Amino acid sequence: MLFFFKILGTMFVAEMGDKTQLLMVAMTSKYKLKDIILGAGLSIMVLNLIAVAAGSIISTFIPTWLIKIAAAVAFFYFAWSSLKKDDSEEEDKSAGKKGNPMLIVFGTFFIAELGDKTQLTAITFAANEGFSRAVAVWAACCIGLFAADVIGMLVGYLLKSKTPDGFLNLLAFFIFAIFGFTTMATGVGLLIGDGMMKWIIAIICAVVFTVLCLLTIMVHKKAAAKAIINDTKESL
Repeated sequence: MLFFFKILGTMFVAEMGDKTQLLMVAMTSKYKLKDIILGAGLSIMVLNLIAVAAGSIISTFIPTWLIKIAAAVAFFYFAWSSLKKDDSEEEDKSAGKKGNPMLIVFGTFFIAELGDKTQLTAITFAANEGFSRAVAVWAACCIGLFAADVIGMLVGYLLKSKTPDGFLNLLAFFIFAIFGFTTMATGVGLLIGDGMMKWIIAIICAVVFTVLCLLTIMVHKKAAAKAIINDTKESL
């Protein structure tokens, strides 16, 4: 039983301050508590199952650089989507029609955590303990990882209730954008090697992303101004 708590504690400490824990903070600005718990919980179980059962297959068939670049694109997308502020339940419902929030959380968390140090830690524990303890290793890894991420989620909801409107969306934007930039640099570095070129490519991606965000803000402002003018005309 001691090895179970050793694995649980190691996974908990490894996840503290990690990007996926901060990801949970960011997600609270966009999704409901139920969707985050179900999506992240399911993702954690699947990720650790992959790590314990066949983690080595991932590194054999899927290049690490491709995983990192895919994660970076996902981070940039969610940073961009954080610029959109949901102002009503009707908007929440219409947004929900575009995709299942639980599946979106699952996919985002899965990509972010895939190949991360906590998954590599789970692979190491599974190799050390052997097949006979595979279920115990999987359970300990899941509980440790989920406990750390729940702390991130609770911090996010605390901030949501205590901070001004729009603050958490802004926080989410910066968290996702920073992860997108650093993860892109890591992925490019793995593809072409460390050096100045990886940072140049990452900066170019960041500039393109910034331009897209500025255009999105301008479009939103024009739409808001147009809505105000239409409301004024209707009231006259």
